[in-house]
Amino acid sequence: MVNNVMRTLKPTNLAAILSVFIAFGLANAQSKPTKSGDELQESSANVVEATREYQARSAELVRLQETAVNQAMVKLDELRQLVADGLVARAELEESEQLLATLRGQLETTRKQIAASDQMIATIRAEEELAKAQAAAVSPKMIGKPNAAPLTRPTLFRYNGPTAWSIGNLSQLQSFFYSTFGRSLPTSAVGQSTTHNRLGYDHRNAVDVAVHPDSAEGKALVDYLQNQGIPFLAFRAAVPGVATGPHIHIGSPSHRI
Repeated sequence: MVNNVMRTLKPTNLAAILSVFIAFGLANAQSKPTKSGDELQESSANVVEATREYQARSAELVRLQETAVNQAMVKLDELRQLVADGLVARAELEESEQLLATLRGQLETTRKQIAASDQMIATIRAEEELAKAQAAAVSPKMIGKPNAAPLTRPTLFRYNGPTAWSIGNLSQLQSFFYSTFGRSLPTSAVGQSTTHNRLGYDHRNAVDVAVHPDSAEGKALVDYLQNQGIPFLAFRAAVPGVATGPHIHIGSPSHRI
């Protein structure tokens, strides 16, 4: 049978070690188009540093998972012989086959997370280079004019609104959204959720809205939040360990538990 270490091995979402790097601030590209190159570089460096830390820990997890898979394969071969000799019930063999499949799935998931983090770094670097090129090509006086070059749009941006917002104020957002679009506010998380518990973030006083910030609904919501001085984070894409996809996080950034 498979040894106790392998039986108790559970999937570990090491993507959660990506700290809420956005606390360092990637400014809203629409509301603060003149953010300096030094600030952009500092924000990018913070993201890359956190992603590199995630990759290092994930690499260690891969080694552990590969060892577990190899051990499971050896034990499975032993069980097959024991079943053939009539010494072990086939049910135990089937259980070990299922465990091996689970371990392989966990290993594949970790490898995909590492690949996603590589893509994240590549995206950050590309945005950084684009911002530098645009800063060199567009003077501050040209920003906002019809012939000005388009500004870079970071994967995520943060608005530090002065309003002390809490979940108790959610009804005003719901009313705004319903009156504007004729449907309920598509919240994906109100307060703490199972996902945030798993990732290790304190989300008790925040709300996630499942809209893309560049969609008509997302732009309207972003404008409303800024006009009301409500802090938010807007994600244009998934960020390993932080965001599973595009959405708007309303409230101050979640901190590690």
